[in-house]
Amino acid sequence: MLIINNPSGLAHEMPEGHPERIARLETVFAVLADVEALREEAPEATEADIALCHPQSYIDAMRDAQPTTGMVQIDADTSASPGTWEAALKGVGGCLLAVDRVLSGAHKRAFVATRPPGHHAEKSRAMGFCLFGNIAIAAQHALERHGLDRVAVVDFDVHHGNGTQDLLWDEPRALFISSHQMPLYPGSGAVHERGASDNVMNLPLPPGSDGMAMRSRYESHVFPRLREFDPDLILISAGFDAHSRDPLANLLWEDEDFAWVMRKLVRVAEEVCDGRVVSTLEGGYDLEGLGGGVLAHVRELEDRDG
Repeated sequence: MLIINNPSGLAHEMPEGHPERIARLETVFAVLADVEALREEAPEATEADIALCHPQSYIDAMRDAQPTTGMVQIDADTSASPGTWEAALKGVGGCLLAVDRVLSGAHKRAFVATRPPGHHAEKSRAMGFCLFGNIAIAAQHALERHGLDRVAVVDFDVHHGNGTQDLLWDEPRALFISSHQMPLYPGSGAVHERGASDNVMNLPLPPGSDGMAMRSRYESHVFPRLREFDPDLILISAGFDAHSRDPLANLLWEDEDFAWVMRKLVRVAEEVCDGRVVSTLEGGYDLEGLGGGVLAHVRELEDRDG
């Protein structure tokens, strides 16, 4: 297994008291320190990489908005500091490197430890702490540059991955599956949102539902759909804010639920795509819940590595 770290994420500052804080990445680095894995540092993505999903006008606007001192507000929930641009570029770059390494056969699976997250960033709109669609760009990189026929993205962050859905809506070679609490920010992710080619599956979960409810939905809906789609690569938006400890949502998953869903996804990957999985960090805002969830998640990537 490969772990790709983005230490530049430690220089991406948000306002005092903001939940998407530097301590999140410090926690992830700490809990993964003793995991046996090869490690690389995330490189910067190019603007051409980002343009796989975002128009140049948006890239220009994001670049031009970055401050040299202080902090600027990008949207109601998202701010930028002098370290944000590098962190965002390396977040994308880490995901692309992970795809490259896995598809080369150098590693079966990879986890990208990065911030800011990416799954809320739409084509021309930063939101929800996110600037660029890290995992959607990785999907297009795999399709366009590696020549894969089909790629699946599974997002189990407690918030709907509206950005990934937007970026992959018209891409019939990509299947996007999101489980998420509803109602909750950002308000999208209803069952009827199915993509231009029936390539989107949304699984809303009611507030207060636990890991057993999630397991039932994944067994009945997610795993059969993945097998039917038969992807060449499975990408994961790994958010840990469905944890019972998380302050921003109301699902009741525990560490073992995050282990279970990853264990099952790895088994499906072994069936359909030689076990090839790339996962990247999204949400998770209670540090204890985040650390426990990430460690459980990565252990499942590690344990079945060949």
